[in-house]
Amino acid sequence: MNNVLWHTWADTHQARPRRTATPGDTTEVAAAVRTAAAQGLRVRMVGTGHSFTDVAITDGLLLSPVSLTGPCSVDLRAGTATVPAGTPLCDFNDDLAAHGLALANMGDIAVQTVSGAIQTGTHGTGRETGGLASQVVGMQMVLADGSVVECSAAHDPALFHAARVGLGAFGVVTALTFAVRPAFLLHARERPLPLDEVLERLPELRADNDHFEFFWFPHTDHTFTKRNNISVGPPHPLTPFRAWLDDDVMANRVFDRANRVCRRFPSLAPTMNRICARAWSARTHTDVSHRVFASEREVRFVEMEYAIPAEHTEDVLREARSIVNRSDHRVSFPVEVRFAPADDVWLSTAYERESAYVAVHMYQGTPYEGYFADLEALFTSVGGRPHWGKMHTRDRSYLEGVYPRWSEAMAVRERVDPHRRFGNVYLDRVFG
Repeated sequence: MNNVLWHTWADTHQARPRRTATPGDTTEVAAAVRTAAAQGLRVRMVGTGHSFTDVAITDGLLLSPVSLTGPCSVDLRAGTATVPAGTPLCDFNDDLAAHGLALANMGDIAVQTVSGAIQTGTHGTGRETGGLASQVVGMQMVLADGSVVECSAAHDPALFHAARVGLGAFGVVTALTFAVRPAFLLHARERPLPLDEVLERLPELRADNDHFEFFWFPHTDHTFTKRNNISVGPPHPLTPFRAWLDDDVMANRVFDRANRVCRRFPSLAPTMNRICARAWSARTHTDVSHRVFASEREVRFVEMEYAIPAEHTEDVLREARSIVNRSDHRVSFPVEVRFAPADDVWLSTAYERESAYVAVHMYQGTPYEGYFADLEALFTSVGGRPHWGKMHTRDRSYLEGVYPRWSEAMAVRERVDPHRRFGNVYLDRVFG
């Protein structure tokens, strides 16, 4: 297929590759990479487009993962599950559940491919369990010369540690092996709280809950907190009506209309935020873990997110509030704050430090540049690391200063892809 247009979910970037291919297995991926090399084409594997950056964009060969899917294979003795790279996370969750298993933690949406989520550092929030990449124990990859390799902490550990969050720069991931655990229930407790109270109680809220996060509504002092804890049951899921009302009507349809109004009349954003904050009512429910972790998000937006050292969370949020209050920014989307323990993945945003993730959003089509620039300056002032799949302006000169194993990761890239077969404009900026 030639001259096919591909775009990200938020339509932040578009690609018109010279060629596209939909390989059905690892052998076909390897053949496609070798053919591209012979033709002098660079290669990128896309996912579902949920990155806001141009990380997947190419003018060469674009590989689609839609045929690299299928059920996982489970090793109960080892406590692992291996899944094809193009499988959507939601399908992987269902497959694991059928085996009585689950991922220990995950992000708040589940429509991405497993490989796309891993390669860009997708994470959730957790006291003891980190992002998805920290749960990966093995990978199968096609390298730039078309060879197929397996890597893990025991076999080519340097490639494994560099490529788990590798942005597709080290090779095309074709299968992933995860550490999994027995299926479990989560008790969700969701409550509005004043921002000052949340910030003052952060140590307690983080220590007392398996998974804690909160949303702050700019121009207000309102937050909505989520406390998810492992439960022995019994399950008590939301009623179909409550789930429809809260998660479909209010969180998607009504919220979308509210943002449309604010896009046209920005001065209404503070008032609309106060209304939306009060509309999010308290609720509790107990359900299987992946149904609590993930939700459906239909409202289109653009997003920037930084991982900051967790000890700076209170000061950064207070300054973010001050920036919004003293500026002309009119922000109709909540700021999301999550937490993760330190991990050992070289290019993970949580590498060797306990992190708070602060995500700022603007409704699709709303000017965002000034707001994002002001908050990015704040995040980088404390050594923040930008989410690899979300909007930011950092380049190698900054990034190599906030990743202790940067030079080792780049040495691995030089070894496995010296001619930058898997490069693109985004990788040229962030990796050099």
